[in-house]
Amino acid sequence: MNTIDVALICKALRDANRLQIIQMLSDGEKCACKLLEAFEITQPTLSHHMRVLCDCGLVHVRREGKWSHYSLNCETFSAFKGFIGGLACCGNEEGGCGCQ
Repeated sequence: MNTIDVALICKALRDANRLQIIQMLSDGEKCACKLLEAFEITQPTLSHHMRVLCDCGLVHVRREGKWSHYSLNCETFSAFKGFIGGLACCGNEEGGCGCQ
């Protein structure tokens, strides 16, 4: 995963509602109506949040009639987790980074 993709995902996740949506989707696909019930936001606001999450590749949308069903894009999510997991903190302890 390149740093531009990671930056887009980080930008998408900076919003608390979008983080909650990702948490809700982590246990499976949800209809937009179920997501809307969990928040005190309007349908257009939910649509905006979902568009941001879809545009960065974290979420898939499946349309069924007039309903939209959302699920995590596991491939993108796993790549993002791998990128974050590959980061390290060397701390400020004596001998930490080896910087002189």
